[in-house]
Amino acid sequence: MSRPARQILEAGRREIAALDERIRHHPYLELWETGRAPKTGLGLLAGQQQHIIASDLRSVAQVVARAGSAPTREFFLGMLQGERTALTLLPDLAAAGGLAAGQLPAVEPLPGAFAYSAYVAWLAQYGSPAEFAGAFLVNLEAWGANCGRMSQALREGYGCSAKDVAFFDLFAASPADFEERGLSVLEEGLGGGVTPAAIQRAARLLQGYELLFWDTMHQATQAL
Repeated sequence: MSRPARQILEAGRREIAALDERIRHHPYLELWETGRAPKTGLGLLAGQQQHIIASDLRSVAQVVARAGSAPTREFFLGMLQGERTALTLLPDLAAAGGLAAGQLPAVEPLPGAFAYSAYVAWLAQYGSPAEFAGAFLVNLEAWGANCGRMSQALREGYGCSAKDVAFFDLFAASPADFEERGLSVLEEGLGGGVTPAAIQRAARLLQGYELLFWDTMHQATQAL
């Protein structure tokens, strides 16, 4: 028999399937795959991610502090380490776009790009760890797929090195046990009274903000 958490996760994925497809086939990716994006756009992207990840680090740390069990805490500690690693890789991505590491914090956040992390901060404050985990279990698949495409496009079309695209490669594949450990967080939350609807709502909203991020990057990059 399927685990209830698995059924909820799969139902959440079906609910946002159309939205997910829009993210995975976003015209922003085509800009890079066809060589139409200016390389300076990497500095813009890295600058937005600097603000997003700096915010997400604090949000995930808050969820770690609220975790109700050791396995749940370990799951979010793993996420926290991933965010820390990603932050260290951003200077190389920025440099590939001609932006010095010291200039990263000076890149102004775009409202449509930062909205994603603003909702993550809301989830950390007002949502349950199960809602937080469920949202990311759904979200990171499309984000990872897009990171894989960005890495390939930059290597093949822009002459970027492995070091340049290490940020994207980090997210292109999730750890093998990420989903199973995340499902355990969902099960703990369900046992404590978190509703399936709340978990699915968190996933749907986070994915909506993910699409807004790509929409914003597409518009801003075209304007460079």
